[in-house]
Amino acid sequence: MRRDFTPRFADVSVIIAAYQAAGTIGRTLASIAAQTLKPKEVVVVDDGSTDGTREATEACAPDMQGIRLKVFRTEDNRGAGAARNRAIAESSQPILAFLDADDEWLPQKLEHSLAVFDEGSLVLVAHDYLTGDGERQRHHNCERRFLEGADPFVQLYRKGYIASCSVVARRDAVITAGGFDEGLRNAQDFDLWLAILKKPGTRFRVFGEALLRYHPGPIGIMSHTRRRLRCGLVIAARYFPDLKRRPGSPYMSLWYRVAALHLEAVCTYGTRGEIVNLLLVAALLPFRLAAVTARCVVGVTPARGDGTVAAGMAAKTAILWVWVVAATATYLYQFRDFARPILSLLGLA
Repeated sequence: MRRDFTPRFADVSVIIAAYQAAGTIGRTLASIAAQTLKPKEVVVVDDGSTDGTREATEACAPDMQGIRLKVFRTEDNRGAGAARNRAIAESSQPILAFLDADDEWLPQKLEHSLAVFDEGSLVLVAHDYLTGDGERQRHHNCERRFLEGADPFVQLYRKGYIASCSVVARRDAVITAGGFDEGLRNAQDFDLWLAILKKPGTRFRVFGEALLRYHPGPIGIMSHTRRRLRCGLVIAARYFPDLKRRPGSPYMSLWYRVAALHLEAVCTYGTRGEIVNLLLVAALLPFRLAAVTARCVVGVTPARGDGTVAAGMAAKTAILWVWVVAATATYLYQFRDFARPILSLLGLA
Protein backbone atom coordinates (compact mmCIF):
# COMPACT_ATOMS: atom_id res chain seq x y z
CA MET A 1 0.00 0.00 0.00
CA ARG A 2 1.47 3.31 -1.08
CA ARG A 3 1.53 6.15 1.46
CA ASP A 4 1.03 9.78 0.55
CA PHE A 5 4.00 11.81 1.78
CA THR A 6 2.73 15.11 0.39
CA PRO A 7 3.38 17.76 3.08
CA ARG A 8 0.38 19.34 4.77
CA PHE A 9 0.43 23.07 5.41
CA ALA A 10 -1.43 25.32 7.84
CA ASP A 11 -2.20 29.03 7.57
CA VAL A 12 0.57 29.90 10.02
CA SER A 13 3.48 32.36 10.01
CA VAL A 14 6.34 31.50 12.37
CA ILE A 15 7.91 34.60 13.92
CA ILE A 16 11.63 34.47 14.77
CA ALA A 17 13.84 37.25 16.11
CA ALA A 18 17.51 36.33 15.68
CA TYR A 19 20.61 37.93 17.17
CA GLN A 20 24.09 36.40 16.94
CA ALA A 21 22.38 33.09 16.09
CA ALA A 22 24.50 31.79 13.20
CA GLY A 23 25.39 28.70 15.20
CA THR A 24 21.84 27.77 16.24
CA ILE A 25 19.42 29.03 13.58
CA GLY A 26 19.93 25.92 11.44
CA ARG A 27 18.74 23.66 14.26
CA THR A 28 15.73 25.89 14.87
CA LEU A 29 14.68 25.98 11.22
CA ALA A 30 15.22 22.22 10.86
CA SER A 31 12.73 21.66 13.70
CA ILE A 32 10.16 23.72 11.79
CA ALA A 33 10.79 21.87 8.53
CA ALA A 34 10.28 18.56 10.39
CA GLN A 35 6.76 19.44 11.56
CA THR A 36 4.04 16.89 10.77
CA LEU A 37 1.82 19.87 9.92
CA LYS A 38 3.96 22.61 8.44
CA PRO A 39 3.50 26.39 8.55
CA LYS A 40 3.16 28.17 5.23
CA GLU A 41 5.93 30.60 6.05
CA VAL A 42 8.72 31.46 8.47
CA VAL A 43 9.68 35.10 8.95
CA VAL A 44 13.15 35.70 10.42
CA VAL A 45 14.45 39.14 11.36
CA ASP A 46 18.20 39.33 11.98
CA ASP A 47 18.44 42.07 14.62
CA GLY A 48 21.79 43.58 13.66
CA SER A 49 23.93 40.46 14.13
CA THR A 50 27.62 40.56 13.27
CA ASP A 51 28.23 36.79 13.06
CA GLY A 52 26.59 36.04 9.71
CA THR A 53 23.15 35.14 11.08
CA ARG A 54 21.37 36.31 7.93
CA GLU A 55 23.60 34.29 5.64
CA ALA A 56 23.25 31.19 7.85
CA THR A 57 19.46 31.60 7.76
CA GLU A 58 19.25 32.03 4.00
CA ALA A 59 21.44 28.93 3.52
CA CYS A 60 18.64 26.85 5.09
CA ALA A 61 16.06 27.79 2.44
CA PRO A 62 16.58 24.68 0.24
CA ASP A 63 15.87 22.40 3.23
CA MET A 64 12.57 23.98 4.34
CA GLN A 65 10.32 21.29 2.80
CA GLY A 66 8.20 23.75 0.83
CA ILE A 67 7.88 26.32 3.63
CA ARG A 68 8.44 29.88 2.42
CA LEU A 69 11.41 31.43 4.26
CA LYS A 70 11.46 35.23 4.48
CA VAL A 71 14.60 36.84 5.91
CA PHE A 72 15.11 40.49 6.86
CA ARG A 73 17.91 42.33 8.63
CA THR A 74 18.22 45.54 10.62
CA GLU A 75 21.54 47.37 10.61
CA ASP A 76 21.51 48.04 14.36
CA ASN A 77 20.44 45.90 17.31
CA ARG A 78 17.05 47.22 18.40
CA GLY A 79 15.98 44.39 20.69
CA ALA A 80 13.80 41.30 20.43
CA GLY A 81 10.54 43.25 20.66
CA ALA A 82 11.33 45.44 17.66
CA ALA A 83 12.57 42.46 15.63
CA ARG A 84 9.42 40.47 16.36
CA ASN A 85 7.22 43.43 15.45
CA ARG A 86 9.02 43.72 12.11
CA ALA A 87 8.49 40.00 11.50
CA ILE A 88 4.78 40.30 12.36
CA ALA A 89 4.44 43.24 9.95
CA GLU A 90 6.04 41.15 7.18
CA SER A 91 3.90 38.06 7.91
CA SER A 92 0.89 37.12 5.78
CA GLN A 93 -0.98 34.36 7.63
CA PRO A 94 -3.91 34.73 10.10
CA ILE A 95 -2.21 32.61 12.78
CA LEU A 96 1.18 33.38 14.33
CA ALA A 97 3.52 30.98 16.10
CA PHE A 98 6.60 32.19 17.98
CA LEU A 99 10.04 30.60 18.22
CA ASP A 100 13.46 31.86 19.27
CA ALA A 101 16.52 31.34 17.08
CA ASP A 102 18.21 29.01 19.57
CA ASP A 103 15.27 26.76 20.52
CA GLU A 104 13.45 23.96 18.71
CA TRP A 105 10.00 22.45 18.33
CA LEU A 106 9.23 18.76 18.60
CA PRO A 107 7.75 17.36 15.35
CA GLN A 108 4.05 17.40 16.36
CA LYS A 109 4.11 20.84 18.01
CA LEU A 110 2.16 22.71 15.35
CA GLU A 111 -0.31 19.92 14.58
CA HIS A 112 -1.25 19.40 18.21
CA SER A 113 -1.35 23.13 19.00
CA LEU A 114 -3.74 23.85 16.13
CA ALA A 115 -5.95 20.91 17.13
CA VAL A 116 -6.37 22.53 20.56
CA PHE A 117 -6.73 25.95 18.96
CA ASP A 118 -9.70 24.70 16.91
CA GLU A 119 -11.55 23.33 19.95
CA GLY A 120 -13.20 26.65 20.79
CA SER A 121 -13.08 30.42 20.51
CA LEU A 122 -9.50 30.71 21.71
CA VAL A 123 -7.15 33.59 20.92
CA LEU A 124 -4.01 31.92 22.23
CA VAL A 125 -2.72 28.40 22.89
CA ALA A 126 0.50 27.32 24.63
CA HIS A 127 1.93 24.16 26.17
CA ASP A 128 4.63 22.59 28.37
CA TYR A 129 8.32 22.53 27.44
CA LEU A 130 11.57 20.66 28.03
CA THR A 131 15.04 21.74 29.07
CA GLY A 132 18.19 19.64 29.05
CA ASP A 133 18.91 16.31 27.37
CA GLY A 134 19.07 12.66 28.41
CA GLU A 135 19.08 12.10 32.16
CA ARG A 136 19.21 15.87 32.74
CA GLN A 137 16.01 16.45 30.76
CA ARG A 138 13.31 18.26 32.70
CA HIS A 139 9.61 18.59 31.85
CA HIS A 140 8.24 22.01 32.86
CA ASN A 141 4.56 21.67 33.76
CA CYS A 142 2.90 24.89 32.59
CA GLU A 143 -0.57 23.34 32.33
CA ARG A 144 -0.67 22.80 36.10
CA ARG A 145 -0.38 26.53 36.75
CA PHE A 146 -3.03 27.26 34.11
CA LEU A 147 -5.43 25.00 35.98
CA GLU A 148 -4.72 26.50 39.40
CA GLY A 149 -7.22 29.02 40.74
CA ALA A 150 -10.52 30.26 39.38
CA ASP A 151 -9.08 32.71 36.85
CA PRO A 152 -6.21 31.66 34.51
CA PHE A 153 -5.37 35.31 33.81
CA VAL A 154 -4.72 36.01 37.49
CA GLN A 155 -2.52 32.93 37.68
CA LEU A 156 -0.67 34.03 34.54
CA TYR A 157 -0.08 37.49 36.05
CA ARG A 158 1.21 35.97 39.28
CA LYS A 159 3.36 33.15 37.92
CA GLY A 160 4.12 33.92 34.25
CA TYR A 161 3.77 30.31 33.18
CA ILE A 162 3.44 30.70 29.39
CA ALA A 163 6.52 29.63 27.44
CA SER A 164 6.71 32.13 24.59
CA CYS A 165 8.13 29.70 22.04
CA SER A 166 5.09 27.49 22.64
CA VAL A 167 2.56 30.20 21.77
CA VAL A 168 0.18 30.06 18.82
CA ALA A 169 -2.05 33.14 18.61
CA ARG A 170 -4.42 34.96 16.29
CA ARG A 171 -2.57 37.61 14.32
CA ASP A 172 -5.40 40.13 14.64
CA ALA A 173 -5.35 39.77 18.45
CA VAL A 174 -1.59 40.40 18.52
CA ILE A 175 -1.94 43.51 16.36
CA THR A 176 -4.96 44.83 18.30
CA ALA A 177 -2.96 44.52 21.52
CA GLY A 178 -0.21 46.66 19.97
CA GLY A 179 2.42 44.00 19.37
CA PHE A 180 5.54 43.82 21.51
CA ASP A 181 6.40 46.85 23.62
CA GLU A 182 9.76 47.98 22.23
CA GLY A 183 10.38 50.07 25.34
CA LEU A 184 10.84 46.87 27.35
CA ARG A 185 14.22 45.26 26.74
CA ASN A 186 13.13 42.13 28.60
CA ALA A 187 9.83 40.32 29.25
CA GLN A 188 8.16 41.89 26.17
CA ASP A 189 6.58 38.52 25.45
CA PHE A 190 4.99 38.18 28.91
CA ASP A 191 3.71 41.75 28.58
CA LEU A 192 2.10 40.97 25.23
CA TRP A 193 0.33 37.84 26.45
CA LEU A 194 -1.17 39.86 29.32
CA ALA A 195 -2.21 42.61 26.90
CA ILE A 196 -3.97 40.10 24.63
CA LEU A 197 -5.73 38.28 27.47
CA LYS A 198 -6.57 41.09 29.89
CA LYS A 199 -10.16 41.62 28.74
CA PRO A 200 -12.51 39.45 30.82
CA GLY A 201 -14.01 36.67 28.72
CA THR A 202 -10.95 36.28 26.48
CA ARG A 203 -10.23 32.56 26.27
CA PHE A 204 -6.88 30.82 26.07
CA ARG A 205 -5.51 27.42 27.00
CA VAL A 206 -2.22 25.89 28.09
CA PHE A 207 -2.12 22.13 27.54
CA GLY A 208 0.14 19.50 29.02
CA GLU A 209 2.27 18.19 26.16
CA ALA A 210 5.95 19.14 26.12
CA LEU A 211 6.39 20.11 22.46
CA LEU A 212 9.25 22.61 22.79
CA ARG A 213 12.89 22.15 23.74
CA TYR A 214 14.31 25.32 25.28
CA HIS A 215 18.08 25.86 25.16
CA PRO A 216 19.21 28.56 27.63
CA GLY A 217 22.17 30.48 26.26
CA PRO A 218 24.65 33.01 27.68
CA ILE A 219 23.41 35.90 25.51
CA GLY A 220 19.72 35.08 25.51
CA ILE A 221 17.25 37.69 26.71
CA MET A 222 16.55 35.53 29.79
CA SER A 223 20.14 36.05 30.98
CA HIS A 224 19.83 39.76 31.88
CA THR A 225 18.70 39.33 35.49
CA ARG A 226 18.74 42.92 36.68
CA ARG A 227 17.10 44.25 33.54
CA ARG A 228 14.49 41.49 33.63
CA LEU A 229 13.61 42.39 37.22
CA ARG A 230 13.27 46.08 36.36
CA CYS A 231 11.03 45.40 33.37
CA GLY A 232 9.02 42.89 35.39
CA LEU A 233 8.19 45.55 37.97
CA VAL A 234 6.97 47.86 35.21
CA ILE A 235 4.68 45.12 33.89
CA ALA A 236 3.42 44.29 37.39
CA ALA A 237 2.25 47.88 37.83
CA ARG A 238 0.94 48.13 34.26
CA TYR A 239 -1.71 45.42 34.63
CA PHE A 240 -2.78 46.21 38.19
CA PRO A 241 -5.91 48.07 36.96
CA ASP A 242 -6.97 44.95 35.03
CA LEU A 243 -6.74 42.85 38.19
CA LYS A 244 -9.54 44.94 39.70
CA ARG A 245 -11.95 43.35 37.21
CA ARG A 246 -10.91 39.85 38.26
CA PRO A 247 -11.69 37.60 41.24
CA GLY A 248 -9.65 38.05 44.39
CA SER A 249 -7.64 40.91 45.82
CA PRO A 250 -5.63 42.85 43.21
CA TYR A 251 -3.14 43.83 45.92
CA MET A 252 -2.46 40.20 46.85
CA SER A 253 -1.76 39.43 43.19
CA LEU A 254 0.49 42.49 42.90
CA TRP A 255 2.49 41.57 46.01
CA TYR A 256 2.73 37.96 44.89
CA ARG A 257 4.11 39.05 41.50
CA VAL A 258 6.66 41.48 42.94
CA ALA A 259 7.85 38.87 45.44
CA ALA A 260 8.07 36.22 42.71
CA LEU A 261 10.21 38.50 40.54
CA HIS A 262 12.64 39.09 43.39
CA LEU A 263 12.75 35.39 44.26
CA GLU A 264 13.59 34.57 40.63
CA ALA A 265 16.43 37.10 40.69
CA VAL A 266 17.70 35.82 44.07
CA CYS A 267 17.74 32.23 42.77
CA THR A 268 19.57 33.27 39.59
CA TYR A 269 22.23 35.21 41.50
CA GLY A 270 22.55 32.33 43.94
CA THR A 271 23.15 29.87 41.10
CA ARG A 272 25.88 32.13 39.73
CA GLY A 273 27.46 32.69 43.14
CA GLU A 274 26.83 36.47 42.97
CA ILE A 275 26.21 36.87 46.71
CA VAL A 276 26.39 40.69 46.78
CA ASN A 277 23.69 41.00 44.11
CA LEU A 278 21.62 38.33 45.86
CA LEU A 279 21.68 40.21 49.16
CA LEU A 280 20.98 43.54 47.47
CA VAL A 281 17.88 42.23 45.68
CA ALA A 282 16.59 40.59 48.87
CA ALA A 283 17.13 43.79 50.87
CA LEU A 284 15.33 45.93 48.29
CA LEU A 285 12.20 43.75 48.22
CA PRO A 286 10.22 45.55 50.99
CA PHE A 287 11.05 48.97 49.58
CA ARG A 288 10.03 47.96 46.05
CA LEU A 289 6.82 46.41 47.37
CA ALA A 290 6.02 49.74 49.01
CA ALA A 291 6.97 51.78 45.93
CA VAL A 292 4.98 49.67 43.44
CA THR A 293 1.96 49.59 45.77
CA ALA A 294 2.10 53.37 46.17
CA ARG A 295 2.19 53.82 42.38
CA CYS A 296 -0.86 51.64 41.95
CA VAL A 297 -2.78 53.33 44.77
CA VAL A 298 -2.33 56.77 43.21
CA GLY A 299 -2.87 55.45 39.67
CA VAL A 300 0.66 56.07 38.37
CA THR A 301 0.84 52.97 36.15
CA PRO A 302 2.77 52.81 32.85
CA ALA A 303 1.01 52.53 29.50
CA ARG A 304 2.12 50.18 26.72
CA GLY A 305 4.22 51.50 23.84
CA ASP A 306 6.14 54.12 25.81
CA GLY A 307 9.70 53.85 24.56
CA THR A 308 11.04 55.46 27.74
CA VAL A 309 8.78 53.57 30.10
CA ALA A 310 11.52 52.43 32.50
CA ALA A 311 13.02 55.91 32.81
CA GLY A 312 9.56 57.44 33.10
CA MET A 313 8.57 55.09 35.89
CA ALA A 314 11.84 55.79 37.72
CA ALA A 315 11.19 59.55 37.56
CA LYS A 316 7.58 59.16 38.72
CA THR A 317 8.66 56.90 41.56
CA ALA A 318 11.26 59.44 42.68
CA ILE A 319 8.64 62.21 42.64
CA LEU A 320 6.23 60.02 44.56
CA TRP A 321 8.80 59.26 47.27
CA VAL A 322 9.74 62.94 47.56
CA TRP A 323 6.07 63.67 48.14
CA VAL A 324 5.75 60.89 50.73
CA VAL A 325 8.84 62.06 52.64
CA ALA A 326 7.75 65.70 52.49
CA ALA A 327 4.23 64.90 53.65
CA THR A 328 5.58 62.75 56.51
CA ALA A 329 8.03 65.47 57.59
CA THR A 330 5.27 68.09 57.51
CA TYR A 331 3.00 65.85 59.57
CA LEU A 332 5.71 65.17 62.15
CA TYR A 333 6.53 68.86 62.42
CA GLN A 334 2.88 69.87 62.85
CA PHE A 335 2.39 67.25 65.54
CA ARG A 336 5.93 67.41 66.95
CA ASP A 337 4.78 67.33 70.54
CA PHE A 338 3.23 63.93 69.96
CA ALA A 339 6.03 62.70 67.70
CA ARG A 340 8.94 63.75 70.00
CA PRO A 341 8.73 60.73 72.34
CA ILE A 342 8.74 58.36 69.35
CA LEU A 343 11.67 60.15 67.74
CA SER A 344 13.54 60.12 71.03
CA LEU A 345 12.99 56.38 71.33
CA LEU A 346 14.46 55.96 67.84
CA GLY A 347 17.37 58.25 68.65
CA LEU A 348 16.24 60.84 66.07
CA ALA A 349 15.17 63.69 68.38
